[in-house]
Amino acid sequence: MNFFKKMSSKNVLIFNLVLLGAIFGFSLAFFSFSISAPKAGNIARAQESTVTIPESAIATAIELQNAFNGIAEKALPSVVELKTVSVRRQSLPNFNGIPWDFFYGPRERSPDSRGQEREFRSQGLGSGIIVRQKDDIYYVITNHHVVDNTTEIRIATKDGKEYPAELVGKDERKDLAMVSFKTNDFYPLAALGNSDEVKVGDWAIAMGNPLGEQFSFSVTMGIVSAVGRTGGPGGNINDFIQTDAPINQGNSGGPLVNIKGEVIGINTWIASNNGGGSVGLGFAIPINNAKRSIDEFITTGVVSYGWLGVMLSEPSRDLAAGLKIEGKRGGLASQVFIGSPADKGGVSPGDFITHVNGTEARDVNQLTRMVGDIKPGDNAKFTLIRDGSAMDVQVRIEARTENVSSDNKKLWPGVHLVPITNEIRENLKLEANVTGLYVSQVLSDTPADIVGLRQGDIIFAVNGENIKDIAEYYKVLREKTSSELWFSFTRSSSSLESLKFKR
Repeated sequence: MNFFKKMSSKNVLIFNLVLLGAIFGFSLAFFSFSISAPKAGNIARAQESTVTIPESAIATAIELQNAFNGIAEKALPSVVELKTVSVRRQSLPNFNGIPWDFFYGPRERSPDSRGQEREFRSQGLGSGIIVRQKDDIYYVITNHHVVDNTTEIRIATKDGKEYPAELVGKDERKDLAMVSFKTNDFYPLAALGNSDEVKVGDWAIAMGNPLGEQFSFSVTMGIVSAVGRTGGPGGNINDFIQTDAPINQGNSGGPLVNIKGEVIGINTWIASNNGGGSVGLGFAIPINNAKRSIDEFITTGVVSYGWLGVMLSEPSRDLAAGLKIEGKRGGLASQVFIGSPADKGGVSPGDFITHVNGTEARDVNQLTRMVGDIKPGDNAKFTLIRDGSAMDVQVRIEARTENVSSDNKKLWPGVHLVPITNEIRENLKLEANVTGLYVSQVLSDTPADIVGLRQGDIIFAVNGENIKDIAEYYKVLREKTSSELWFSFTRSSSSLESLKFKR
């Protein structure tokens, strides 16, 4: 029987109402679900932070930001891009029929075609700083390695113009060079600061053209990480400013500036273990190291160095103890050139130089720079320690030349000695009562080499005067060898006497 026929009319009415309510409820629930998803805007407003940044902090940050904006506006117009071309010629290889003959068949060749040369051009990129102007000539300081062995140089300025440039001069010892370009357009000169006032923690802003033209005239920011760093590439004599401001290839020659927009250094090299990319170890030549070079490049085209005429070295701990210079800063004049300014002025082998014109020398590198920066012909006061006591000598500095500074025949006496310690006795299996000095190195073509000394000899007398330590050796060398020099020494358990060197 039909289900609805069994139900009373009243029950049928109730059933229909319930069914209608269920259908309505389901539809309402579905409709509510479909329209209740929150809008993205509502979510964003719900997630906004309620933390308020103090107005004073924002104002301070804006002031600092304004400072960096001003630094870029002040310094960048004096920064240039150096585009260089190096040309080399190379003989074309003779393939003996391969690969050309392999692909195209044998060909007849004229005898003149063999051994021909082809010209290869390679492009380079670096940075520079406009530092001087004379009439329509602008002078740009950069690195030696940026322009070394180049045949073409062009200067690109921040306003998009390019000019042919000429090499004015270069100096490999400090990795500096200068180029010039001509124009009637106006370009501001860089403001040069005082790198002697730079301190660790100072702001440092690097500018230049890293990694090519695509990133030209970039500005990066960091701090001064250290000062007085040494050990740069190429054996240069600078002490470097270290910074974590990102520096990359192409930044070389560009400025490192301070918070005042003054140039405090010239970006030069980076230390990296990833193939040359910046890892926060950038180094700049202090601008004070370059100021005299800038003037000399413009006036003479070359940089002159003062020459004292000594070979400087860092004494070992045992050597410092024997000379009573422990804890002292400076450099040991281990050898002196005969007839040099030092020889004429009274500096002797074994003297430990601590000051130049009253300024302390931190180490050998700084002492070398201090001497090099003295103008040839000027007199300089050197403070030194001799026999444990300080004394001053006046020396008239001469010009350094490669000929005179490499003439080993005048390098007196030309031997490096170390005191015989228990460690040396043990290594050489020497008796406990053996005294004297161990020959660690004999410099070629020097008096010590000429008279027959060799590495490993043990010197026990100089000019017949017995010596038992390094202090006695230098004293005898200073007081007893004015006209001639010879050594008494032990070699392979045999006592020998050297030839005599006449001064």
